[in-house]
Amino acid sequence: MAAKSVAAAQAATLRVGGLTSLTSIDFPGRLAAVVYAQGCPWRCGYCHNPGLLDATTPAALDWSQVLAFLDKRRGLLDGVVFSGGEPTLQTALPAAVREVRAMGFQTALHTGGMYPERLSALLPLLDWVGLDIKGPLQRYDAITGAPGSGDKAWASLRRLLASGVAYECRTTWHAGLFSAVELLALADALAALGVAHWALQECRAPGAAAWELSAAQVLALEQRFAVFTLRRG
Repeated sequence: MAAKSVAAAQAATLRVGGLTSLTSIDFPGRLAAVVYAQGCPWRCGYCHNPGLLDATTPAALDWSQVLAFLDKRRGLLDGVVFSGGEPTLQTALPAAVREVRAMGFQTALHTGGMYPERLSALLPLLDWVGLDIKGPLQRYDAITGAPGSGDKAWASLRRLLASGVAYECRTTWHAGLFSAVELLALADALAALGVAHWALQECRAPGAAAWELSAAQVLALEQRFAVFTLRRG
């Protein structure tokens, strides 16, 4: 096969960096498998899947192997989560989601929201979205290493909220990223936009600053949202 044909074939199928066969926490209320898409355009210092960042890394599994695995799990799993990396980086994602739905599975997406238009096109195919909101707009470039990343993420958030698809917004935080005062302001901004479900996750990356939120501050955050989840440790 010519090099051009090989590249076209690779673009047509999802490049898979890994697979979790069973999870009860990545897709709320469902038993699911997680498909990890290879590649991400951002370079967040606390990334928990750094091996998935390089989009040129060869796939760990062929997409056909993933489909064969899922075929054997019909009736045992409720859904499939597309995570990463950043799944929306790959143009093959919509076709992959459609294939999974055609097999009878519900579908979920974990995303940083860096491609708002692609997210909009995917939303009708999804049952749930976990959207990372990295921080206040003024902190985004420093966190992600990508200029303009905040505008894209917040545009994705607006589209998600308008879609009616079930979701969770989540923010990973330590005081070295931005202050507790800024975190409270971020909560206000999210609530004002209409976010009802926000999860705050303690950053446990090496070198992360100590947790600096008081019980009173946590309570203040909780009162801003219909559903507030605190994940520590």
